[in-house]
Amino acid sequence: MINRWRPVVLACALLGLLLPASEAFARQRTLAGTVSYRERIALPPSAVVEVKLVDVSLADAPARTLARTSVRSGRQVPIPYRLRYDDRVLKPSGRYALEARISVNGRLWFLNTTHHAVTAGEPVNGDIQVDRVGQEAEAGPAGPSGRWLAEDINGRGVVDDAQSVLEIAADGKVSGRGGCNGMGGSAVVKGARIRFGQIVSTQMACPPAIMNQEGKFLKALQAARSWRIDTARNKLLLLDARGRRILLLARM
Repeated sequence: MINRWRPVVLACALLGLLLPASEAFARQRTLAGTVSYRERIALPPSAVVEVKLVDVSLADAPARTLARTSVRSGRQVPIPYRLRYDDRVLKPSGRYALEARISVNGRLWFLNTTHHAVTAGEPVNGDIQVDRVGQEAEAGPAGPSGRWLAEDINGRGVVDDAQSVLEIAADGKVSGRGGCNGMGGSAVVKGARIRFGQIVSTQMACPPAIMNQEGKFLKALQAARSWRIDTARNKLLLLDARGRRILLLARM
């Protein structure tokens, strides 16, 4: 009797071992895509591409990294990547995004400046376009004219994947992105004084954390009364009427 039931018992035990493993395997997903840019710039062999899946569900909080991969390019764009993640971390009520950047010898050259949404249970477009930023961009003219990327708003930092961009033309025309929406307006610069006129923007909806940052960015622009350049770091500082720094931006 014992011998007759032994194969059944062994089969059940083996099935019990295989089911958790197969369930865990089913929860692992691989997102494949490419990272590219429009500029006609060749990447050196030391360039590293980093792609992250981040959680941007919480307003007023930094994005939380859920998965990350890095690729030493060794080739020109588009650069393929594969990002492995556990689909259990994606909740239907959550908000998620992809973030990509390209660095060379530890210095940032490119990053994505538009929101690249990921929705739980839906197909993901993994092709990400990045823009040239930071230290490797050509130096612009002295003063606030140029294209700038917000690094800090009111001393509270910025959300990783919500790039707020300000562009000031020599004639005072203002354009850029708040983080979700494109914007436009004008600014009057007289010496170290600056005053932004009415800023208008498009009306797209993005995750709360990004919309929150966009609102703070636009509010800070309206509160700016003076500017100065940190020449050592190539940063633009916008100050309020009391001389407090309300925006720190890096030249793009």
